[in-house]
Amino acid sequence: MAFFLETLFGGLMAGMLYSLVALGFVLIFKASGVFNFAQGAMVLFAALAMARFSEWIPKWLGTDSLLVANLLAFAVAAVLMFAVAWLIERLVLRHLVNQEGATLLMATLGITYFLDGAGQTIFGSDIYQINIGMPKDPIFVLENTFQGGILINKEDLIAAGIAAVLVLALTLFFQKTSTGRALRAVADDHQAAQSIGIPLNRIWVIVWCVAGVVALVAGMIWGSKLGVQFSLTTVALRALPVIILGGLTSVPGAIIGGLIIGVGEKLSEVYIGPMVGGGIEIWFAYVLALVFLLFRPQGLFGEKIIDRV
Repeated sequence: MAFFLETLFGGLMAGMLYSLVALGFVLIFKASGVFNFAQGAMVLFAALAMARFSEWIPKWLGTDSLLVANLLAFAVAAVLMFAVAWLIERLVLRHLVNQEGATLLMATLGITYFLDGAGQTIFGSDIYQINIGMPKDPIFVLENTFQGGILINKEDLIAAGIAAVLVLALTLFFQKTSTGRALRAVADDHQAAQSIGIPLNRIWVIVWCVAGVVALVAGMIWGSKLGVQFSLTTVALRALPVIILGGLTSVPGAIIGGLIIGVGEKLSEVYIGPMVGGGIEIWFAYVLALVFLLFRPQGLFGEKIIDRV
């Protein structure tokens, strides 16, 4: 039982990080109807910025304080992601309003390759480390309940907590603020939102800025765990099954989908992997997503689209 709970907790923590990446997709799709393939590139770009600025700032300021360096690096990287969001809206999206979905999709693919190249040109292409002071040592919990206790990684626990706080903040933002309600109105109908005075261009800038901050937090956490390298862009691919399960337009769906995928990957690898030769953790999420596409394509919390003729 202790081993099962240990695996379950590990899956839940990994699932929270998947949810964090999936949120970037959901936020932009809700506001613009665009499936943003550039989200993975945004995660890599933000992680590179965070890693390099946290390395450069202590040299510029002559300080050895890790906390000061990380806070300033996060602030500068956040401003940079705001600038990237503004440029994307100004130079790309503004000229593609009311275009076909395929056109917008191709635009995000172009943004992907541009950010990949620009990030490595500006910040370098080596493997960088992000040290935000998260403890790496595991801890044992519930030692009085289970013999030997349950092993939990402190870094995973803190990362899951950060992801949970950000998810909660975004949920409240969408539900309780006037800007959040405007974002939901734009998601429902662009032209109707414009007709009642909601500025579409400003809303797109806001949502891309929010998605940029989400990418920065995700990149910071994943970079701390895995190192900042080009393979971080593939983290976004792990989030695709999450949004298929949860629904493209649902913030709670991104959370639940991430938890399902995280737990499913860990449990399947431990309990089914030995029977099929291993490697199931790599493809389990995609097979599950395929099943959902066949039987419930809108996902668990997505809106069912009904075309009336």
